[in-house]
Amino acid sequence: MGNSSSRITARDKAILDLKNQRDALHRYQKRIAILTARETEIARQLLARGDKQRALLALRRKKFQESLLAKTDAQLAQLEQLAATVEFALIQKDVLFGLQQGTKVLQEIHREMGGIENVEKLMGETADAIAYQQEVSEILSGRISNADEEEVEDELAALEAEVNGCVGTAERLPNAPTTDLPAQKSGEESAVVSQPTKQRERQVVFAS
Repeated sequence: MGNSSSRITARDKAILDLKNQRDALHRYQKRIAILTARETEIARQLLARGDKQRALLALRRKKFQESLLAKTDAQLAQLEQLAATVEFALIQKDVLFGLQQGTKVLQEIHREMGGIENVEKLMGETADAIAYQQEVSEILSGRISNADEEEVEDELAALEAEVNGCVGTAERLPNAPTTDLPAQKSGEESAVVSQPTKQRERQVVFAS
């Protein structure tokens, strides 16, 4: 009896595998946080140089990594919940497919995006760096959703405003006066205001 009660079922193994897969994704998310932070900084530097096209590529690359990991994690979480609540035989194929996809995602990001040395190539001017930039652009083509593209455009605009905003504002605004207004101006205004009153007073005297 003890052996049968402690026997690991296919459901138990699937749930454990899903949890392990999600843990691996979370660890990878922490690692690529260093890369995505650098990608944001590279985009900022490229914008400062006026290279908007490559800044956009850096942000699209970052968004692809973040979005792919987040979506895969959400799918694995859903499968983990289903495996614990639904008849396992009904979703066993889905669970196995989900595990395969999770492994594939990790391998794909690592293979296609590489480490920090590849991130630095986004700013490079060498033939190797330019070839890598073209390769990344082709990889991302058609693989980022419209919603993600809009978020990338918004982030690009925010960074562009951050880089150029202060300088642009300083150039557009006129210089503030550094001296006090002449004191006699208020007196002159008082004279102008009071003049019609004096005229009315003279008219009253003549009328009387």
